[in-house]
Amino acid sequence: MSNTAHILLVYHSDTGGTLQMIRAAEAGAVEAGGTVGVRVVHAAAAEPGDLLAAAGYVFATPENLAAISGLMKHFFDRTYYAVLDRIAARPYASLICAGSDGSNAARQIQRIATGWRLKPIADPLIVCTHAQTPEAILQPKRIGEADLMRCRELGATLAGGVELGIF
Repeated sequence: MSNTAHILLVYHSDTGGTLQMIRAAEAGAVEAGGTVGVRVVHAAAAEPGDLLAAAGYVFATPENLAAISGLMKHFFDRTYYAVLDRIAARPYASLICAGSDGSNAARQIQRIATGWRLKPIADPLIVCTHAQTPEAILQPKRIGEADLMRCRELGATLAGGVELGIF
């Protein structure tokens, strides 16, 4: 990565829904970002240095058992104290791929971001797949175009805001 500002998109996806959402956010960020770079990193690979180097963030997770996924939780556990008081005031957004409502997963990310003193640029974007049976929960997801457009717009908003210096 060059010395230009970039945003970091950290995600975890088991059934593809969250991956589709983060790719849409990435596409919007690339389109709107101008000189702002975009970096997508799986939660298992993201490190404190990735957070420190970024000018803003998108955190994307499936809702698992009414919570963020275990790998997203592990990402936050591994990085939280290493960057505490070092990333305050940076902008962030969150994407939740939910089977039912996603609100608890969104609250978990908000609490972590509040501890880091990050600035939300929008309410959590929750896409509900309505998967309720074990078979539906485990099958590959397909996120609709309208929801992908919302993700794309969120990525564009973050990158554009960083580019313009309003975040």
